Amino acid sequence: MAKNDIITSALKQHFGFDTFKGQQRAIIESLVSGHDTFVLMPTGGGKSLCYQLPSLMMEGTAIVISPLIALMKNQVDAMRNFSDTDHVAHFLNSSLSRADIEAVKSDVEKGITKLLYVAPESLTKEENIEFLRKVKISFYAIDEAHCISEWGHDFRPEYRNIRPIINQIDKPGDRRPVIALTATATPKVQHDIQKNLAMTEANVFKSSFNRPNLYYEVRPKTKDVDKELVRFIKQNEGKSGIVYCLSRKKVEELAEMLVVNDIKALPYHAGMDAATRSANQDAFILENVDVIVATIAFGMGIDKPDVRFVIHYDIPKSLDGYYQETGRAGRDGGEGQCITFYSYKDIQKLEKFMQGRPIAEQEIGRQLLLETSAYAESSVCRRKTLMHYFGEDYEPDNCGNCDNCLNPKKQVDAKDELCAVIETITALKEKFKAEYIVKVLIGKDNNEIKSYGHDALEQFGAYDPADERRLVAVIRQAVIAGYLDKDIENYGLLKVTKKGADFLKKPTTFKIVEDADFDEDEDVAVMKGGASGAVDPELYSILKDLRKKIAKLHELPPYVIFQDPSLEAMATTYPISLEELQNIPGVGSGKAKRYGEEFVKVIKRHVEENEIERPEDIRVRSVANKSKVKIAIIQAIDRKVPLDELAESKGLEFDELLDEIEAIVYSGTKININYFLDEVLDEERQEEIFDYFKESESDDIEKAIEALDNEYSEEEIRLVRIRFLSEMAN
Repeated sequence: MAKNDIITSALKQHFGFDTFKGQQRAIIESLVSGHDTFVLMPTGGGKSLCYQLPSLMMEGTAIVISPLIALMKNQVDAMRNFSDTDHVAHFLNSSLSRADIEAVKSDVEKGITKLLYVAPESLTKEENIEFLRKVKISFYAIDEAHCISEWGHDFRPEYRNIRPIINQIDKPGDRRPVIALTATATPKVQHDIQKNLAMTEANVFKSSFNRPNLYYEVRPKTKDVDKELVRFIKQNEGKSGIVYCLSRKKVEELAEMLVVNDIKALPYHAGMDAATRSANQDAFILENVDVIVATIAFGMGIDKPDVRFVIHYDIPKSLDGYYQETGRAGRDGGEGQCITFYSYKDIQKLEKFMQGRPIAEQEIGRQLLLETSAYAESSVCRRKTLMHYFGEDYEPDNCGNCDNCLNPKKQVDAKDELCAVIETITALKEKFKAEYIVKVLIGKDNNEIKSYGHDALEQFGAYDPADERRLVAVIRQAVIAGYLDKDIENYGLLKVTKKGADFLKKPTTFKIVEDADFDEDEDVAVMKGGASGAVDPELYSILKDLRKKIAKLHELPPYVIFQDPSLEAMATTYPISLEELQNIPGVGSGKAKRYGEEFVKVIKRHVEENEIERPEDIRVRSVANKSKVKIAIIQAIDRKVPLDELAESKGLEFDELLDEIEAIVYSGTKININYFLDEVLDEERQEEIFDYFKESESDDIEKAIEALDNEYSEEEIRLVRIRFLSEMAN
């Protein structure tokens, strides 16, 4: 019987399938023939079969090195389901008792275990190395192989030791083959993996990263993000979905918020005890709940083919992570919606988290973050950007299944800008990153540019600072089009390709779409506004006049009564009772009672006179805990707890605590922070800021800093503004 027929027969016998998917057969043939094999296959492509089937066909036990205990358990259970014995597959990790470990070793020594899953940490233990030396090994499989590379999205230092340990285990003259598998790897990461595992001569099998059934969309993360999330999930009722967050705290909060809004949801993160985590995972797989809210710890190796949506509530740290997490949607080839909420503020937060790490690690992390924000802000086809990132060409300019392609923006010719970019990169001898090139072109007069003498370049200041966004878009799209190359290994230095050099000699049209403008201030507590945000400009204008009248009566600046975004919301959702008015952002029960009566009357009259059908807007019920945090802050301030200590006790940055306090006073609650203010700012300086807000038409902090001649820090002005609002408005 030909080898092909043997492999197909084994597939039918052990797994019940008649045919292989994609490159599975060629990969299995390579491994069975004793060759090192490198497999780059997107999530859902059937990677695990590439080592599970060979393990059953070859003599000895296959050692599968895998980073996640949950993944091991799932795969062992799956293998046992296909076999008539539980002894066919085992795992060896920290979750086992001493007696369990002895039972596993006994089965392996008897030769009845074909697959042994080992955590990299367990592999390094001397007793396990000694044990494996005595075992007949068929091959080694390294799953989630991107963990080897510092440039991978989930770098684990213990993965760097795998090759030296394999060398210790292998018998002299009998080097067993290695198969390395990953669902996500840029060319740089792929090279890193092969080099580290000493398998540069391996047979490489690279499947396309394109998942045509997945729909990609990036939405701005605004103050209404929770409402959008609830609305989206309710529109997809009964479908399975995953919501990814970066912090454990946010996972708990969001899961609770979804539950109080009648959505069957459970949390999942590494801080939970193993039994709860496992139970929540099983509830999702068995469809007892529709939604899992999780950190990235969730989903690796989870074989649930019908996940219909993956939502990133927080932007991921890298495009590798984003691709792998979105890849958990639509693994059966059916619908898979991938929605990401993006705010530049989240990127800044992630950069802050990197502080204190080694400089090289920070630089790598920053480069990966830059790629992520570039993807989010770009107006180019999402699929094309992702494929390019993973070293794959995607020919069509319109994939027809992402937000940018379904709502294409107008293209503009950027031939001159591209020529200027190429000339500047060449003049700078290809030694600088994109941000620096843009700074030179817009004539940024900073110390770095002066120290290099680059302010004397012909290209310096060739463009206006207002052109910065367009120049950034030109560089991003020129990289995708192949005119420029980004040297990732050198932290993103830009190089001019042959195609780019040819373009400069004979320029042709170069059409680009300008990047989306994600306002970085959209989600802060003190919001900026204007009639642009209101659905009904006529009502907005009426409410503004009313606010002015009431402000005059109370001798207060108008913004103290209600902020512009609150008026915008009133002119959009038409609250006609005090209870409904309290649901408007920035209007708490205090303000509703104090000033709300006249506003409600005016809105009601406007609705009746114009026969307006009020929108049935989703009212997101908030979790008691959220108000508990606010109550705890108010109580702590009543007890005169210093604000810096209060921030620390609540696990908040100081500016995040100020956000919370501002939200409290803006919605009408009176608080007294004078005990803290008096410690940090003398009375005279406080009064100067206080008087400014009394006279000012705006509560804008930047305007205040400027008007007060930059004599005060942002924190000082915010603290006095809290005192002012509390005393004057509440």
